[in-house]
Amino acid sequence: MIIKQRTNRGGRTPKAPINENIDATEVRLIDAEGNQVGVVAIEEALRMAEEATLDLVQVTDSDPIVCKIMDYGKKIFDEKKAKAAAKKKQKQTQVKELKFRPGTEEGDYQVKLRNLVRFLENGDRGKITIRFRGREMAHQELGMKLMGRIEADIEEIATVEMRPKMEGRQMTMIVAPRKKK
Repeated sequence: MIIKQRTNRGGRTPKAPINENIDATEVRLIDAEGNQVGVVAIEEALRMAEEATLDLVQVTDSDPIVCKIMDYGKKIFDEKKAKAAAKKKQKQTQVKELKFRPGTEEGDYQVKLRNLVRFLENGDRGKITIRFRGREMAHQELGMKLMGRIEADIEEIATVEMRPKMEGRQMTMIVAPRKKK
């Protein structure tokens, strides 16, 4: 007879054994208040948990097994809540790209600068790209001048993470928002 072994593919963590599912004869018991009772027989620990109308939950798999008297449903709820709070705290930062040309006019420049400021205020990083076409490659100093102007315009809210550098036919610079105090 072939017995198929189950794998943990659902991403769920294996549940801690509770009450009668604890496979031990003696356990080190911690009561509901967190006080250590000592090493007791499993039957005694189950009786104490039942008297308190709570569950006996295996905490660690040591020798002897450590069990705690607690409300298992509340424990699961608190763990889920803590996991959700940790996930909510985590912020994914994105790199937003703005493309300029060496001859970008003033109106277009102001619109793109406003967008860059908005991205930085939202906590995202900005990648500024200046694309050179044809004979514009001979005038890379215009690109450097434009990068310097952008840097000067956003210096109060951002720091330059990567200085302007040429990559093929485009010049790139990466800026990150300043840390708020």
